[in-house]
Amino acid sequence: MREVAARAGVSVKTVSRVFNDDPHVLPATRERVQHVMRELNYVPNVLATTFRAGRTSVIGVAVPDIVDPFFAAIARAVDRRARRHGISTLVASLGDDPADERPTIESLLSRKLSGLIFAPLADDQSYLQRWIDHTPIVCIDRAPTNLRVDTFTADDEGGAYLATVHLIDLGHRQVAYVGDTLHQSTERARLAGWQRAHVERGLDPDDALIAGGVADVADALAATSRLSNLDLPPTALFSSNARTTMAIVRALRHDPPALVGFGDFPLADLLRPAVTVIDQTPARLGELAAERVLARAHHEHTALPAPVPVDVHLITRESCTLSTH
Repeated sequence: MREVAARAGVSVKTVSRVFNDDPHVLPATRERVQHVMRELNYVPNVLATTFRAGRTSVIGVAVPDIVDPFFAAIARAVDRRARRHGISTLVASLGDDPADERPTIESLLSRKLSGLIFAPLADDQSYLQRWIDHTPIVCIDRAPTNLRVDTFTADDEGGAYLATVHLIDLGHRQVAYVGDTLHQSTERARLAGWQRAHVERGLDPDDALIAGGVADVADALAATSRLSNLDLPPTALFSSNARTTMAIVRALRHDPPALVGFGDFPLADLLRPAVTVIDQTPARLGELAAERVLARAHHEHTALPAPVPVDVHLITRESCTLSTH
């Protein structure tokens, strides 16, 4: 930078302003500095910038599963938004074990990030209290526990209610709830929506119709087998997440059930039957989280708002009109 400044006959600060596209630099000065930059093939020293600014130009994104279509869409949206501001994205997978959350998150934060966006997995995020005064933190999909930070979630209860009511209004009186980790806040909210739909339609939300721990094809086969052997077996299934839905579709591909899944996924509309879903608009969640973490990094939005639920909507396809056997 000093070489550029000397050859262009300006101060180092002016070179920095030109590089950062400061509008207050005179056009003739800007053109002269940019010409010298090209001559010298100037690129900034990222390490020096990090030392000077006290943080890297990187946003961390930590989600349970980076392959999951929902979380992958969020990560892509964050990356697109960050790149418009010249900021890179570092993505990490938290996995399924809540004990892995803290070491993974603190490892990311130790890199002096510009901000962190993550989906809580553990039951307690109070360990982040010492970080929030230094690094903007935004939670997505799930609200944190014992920590007040910006939070963006899908309308989990409303979406599950919408899906279940849709099935009931089609004539299904036994709608099973099939999910994964039932103790998580997202699952609890979706289960509440499933129960509310039954109550408001004058039906009994029988606990025997609830199946948890369904994460793969073997789990789906076991759960649907148990459900089909009930005295009053379900005639339709509500699946609480995309991974569970995909497991159900694979497990029952020869005898497809009446089904609505929470969360869209690739090729859901091309399956036969095409799968009816609740669209969580994950790209919108990612954009909102990225916008907020960037605003916090620039000391905007000083007041901490309540968690922001993002609207979901039903995409009606063929699967909800079939009956299970």
